[in-house]
Amino acid sequence: MGRYMELAVTAAMEAGKFLKDNLNRGHSITYKGEINIVTDKDKKSEEMIADRITSEFPGHDIISEESAFRQRGSEYRWIIDPLDGTTNYAHGYPAFCVSIALQHREEVIMGCIYNPMLDELFTAEAGSGAFLNGERIHVSSVRDFSRSFLATGFPYDLRVDPDNNINYFTALAKKTLAIRRAGSAALDLAYTAAGRFDGFWELKLSPWDVAAGGLIV
Repeated sequence: MGRYMELAVTAAMEAGKFLKDNLNRGHSITYKGEINIVTDKDKKSEEMIADRITSEFPGHDIISEESAFRQRGSEYRWIIDPLDGTTNYAHGYPAFCVSIALQHREEVIMGCIYNPMLDELFTAEAGSGAFLNGERIHVSSVRDFSRSFLATGFPYDLRVDPDNNINYFTALAKKTLAIRRAGSAALDLAYTAAGRFDGFWELKLSPWDVAAGGLIV
């Protein structure tokens, strides 16, 4: 495990423990959109991760869901989702994760996703395979679409934009074994990488939603 991965794993697990410990302790909730929420725990988790990265690599750029892009002119950019599955978390529903990726120039070279509720750590470094708690994982071998178990999600603007995935969901629900909508794109990607889902699709995702999970897949 390289230095970057060690930092990412430490930061993700620290933030994940904080989130798990505070899951049912009440949250201060604000709205970024009509149905797009953020909690005080999102912000604290982000602060914990960003502070650790900055202490180790003060010249690196950081992009995160809950704060402005910290641009320092580096070729390295950390892409953070400090709490993916905020709506779940705010309601005490235990399906959420911490996602951290590192991009060098235009390539994502490292990613980790930590699910604190199950103590599951998904990791990948470019060209070196993907792992769950240190054991190699691989995507599903299911080739029959009618027997595929899929995951998806819906965009935050689904009330106002007809390009909202409902038509795809309706069509695919009739053609596959089943579809799940758990509310955390990063976890959906991690589970796809591990073969738990046979496939995943979603519209209008942001870099912090997919950077780590995309590499792991």
